[in-house]
Amino acid sequence: MFLAGCRQDMHDQPKFYPQRGSSFYADGRSVRPQVENTVGRSQLHEDSYFYTGLIDGKEGTAMPFPVTILVLAKGQERYNVYCTPCHSRVGNGAGMIVQRGYAPAGNLHSARLEAAPLGHFFTVVSNGYGAMPDYSSQISTADRWAIVAYIKALQLSQKATQADVAAGSHVEALPSIAEREGLPATFADEWTLPATAVHGTPDEQPFVLPVQGGAMMKSATPVTMTAPVAK
Repeated sequence: MFLAGCRQDMHDQPKFYPQRGSSFYADGRSVRPQVENTVGRSQLHEDSYFYTGLIDGKEGTAMPFPVTILVLAKGQERYNVYCTPCHSRVGNGAGMIVQRGYAPAGNLHSARLEAAPLGHFFTVVSNGYGAMPDYSSQISTADRWAIVAYIKALQLSQKATQADVAAGSHVEALPSIAEREGLPATFADEWTLPATAVHGTPDEQPFVLPVQGGAMMKSATPVTMTAPVAK
């Protein structure tokens, strides 16, 4: 009775061990080559622009899906979680860890970044840029695009005119809001870095994309704006 309880039929059954040879197949390998054109689950990535932000190796200029108020709300939520520590809630690069000595973050309201194509922001969030790490593992692909849409909304908010908003809405200058809220007069001033700060990409230089396949790639349309746009 005790011996009957010690049977090892499954343990002793014929099977392949990883990375071991086999006499069952003519080529001597136990691991079989994948069938041609096999694609892993959730790895098809048929819409290459959605997953890379690039078209023929160049940064794209459009969103891969329609931007709705829900997309912007999701982008704001993800931006506030992952981007504000460096870039701040308004995108001026004065995030809390930058104020405490971390490498200067990009001012999203500089002329250089206002002119950047949408694909540039997606590529940077996905692959990192300079001291900024990549967030491809923390933020889903769709949410990264939502952040891109929200960044553009942030940029527009800094210099919006009455023609940019819906009827009945009112555009108010930031200094006026600061004064009404009892904030100091310097609250709405442009944030500046000390002269010793080192920037990743000077405003007068063209973009250089993060490493893709071992080579550096320049932006499709180099930007040479020299003066930042005031808030």
